Amino acid sequence: MKNIKIHTENMYLYYGSKMALNNISIDIPENKVTALIGPSGCGKSTFLRSLNRMNDLIDSVKIEGNIMLDGINIYDKNIDVVSLRKKVGMVFQKSNPFAKSIYENIAYGPRINGINNKSELNDIVEKSLRNAAIWDEAKDRLHDSALGLSGGQQQRLCIARTLAVNPEIILMDEPASALDPISTSKIEELIVKLKENYTIVIVTHNMQQAARISDNTAFFYLGELIEYGKTKKIFTNPDKKQTEDYITGRFG
Repeated sequence: MKNIKIHTENMYLYYGSKMALNNISIDIPENKVTALIGPSGCGKSTFLRSLNRMNDLIDSVKIEGNIMLDGINIYDKNIDVVSLRKKVGMVFQKSNPFAKSIYENIAYGPRINGINNKSELNDIVEKSLRNAAIWDEAKDRLHDSALGLSGGQQQRLCIARTLAVNPEIILMDEPASALDPISTSKIEELIVKLKENYTIVIVTHNMQQAARISDNTAFFYLGELIEYGKTKKIFTNPDKKQTEDYITGRFG
C-alpha cells in the first residue's frame, strides 16, 4: 500500500443540528489522485473542505472524529491553521484570480510567507507557471492583468498560485466544471502530471473525468461514504448496488 497521506476515522460533521457527514473513515494515499463523486448535496465538497479546515469559516459547524495528516490530527487545538492551508492548498470551481498582474498573483503567497528577494520570486513565478502548464502562454504578459486570461488559463493560473507556496496536498472542487472541453482536457492532463509531486483530492460531478484521471474513487451519498476503492473496480465492478446505480446513471 502506498504511504497514507490523510487518514480520517469516525468523522462526523454537523451544520448546527443537521448531520452533513456520517461516520467517514477513509485512507487517502500519497502521490495519487483520489476522486470524490456523488450527487449534489451528498457531502463530498463538505468533506473536501474539512481537509484544510475551510469549514471553520462557517459558524455553526461542529466536527467529531479524527482527520490525520501525516499522523497529526489537523483539528488539534495547537494546529496553526495558516500553516495547514499552506500545506493543503485549494483550487475552487470558479477560477478566482486577484485583480492584479499574472506575476503578482503568483508572487502574492510567497511574499506573505516572507520571501521578498526579487530573483527568488522570479524563479518561483516561472517554476509555478511551468508546473501548471501555463508558462508558454503567460511568459510574455507577466505584468498584464490576470483578468485578461481566458477561463481555462485563469484556472491554470489559480493552480500555479496554489503551487507557489509549496503545498503537499492539492484539493480541487470541480476545477473544470465551468470550462470548455479543450480547457478541461488541459486541466486533466495537468492533474495527472501533478500527482508525481503532490497528493490530489478532487470533487467532480463528471463520471468520465473521475474514471480518466483518478487512482481511487470514493462515492458519497446523503452524507455517508458508500464505497471507496480503486477507480477501475468502482467503475467496472462495484461492491454496492447503490454505487452501480449512480455510476450507470440510474439516479443522481
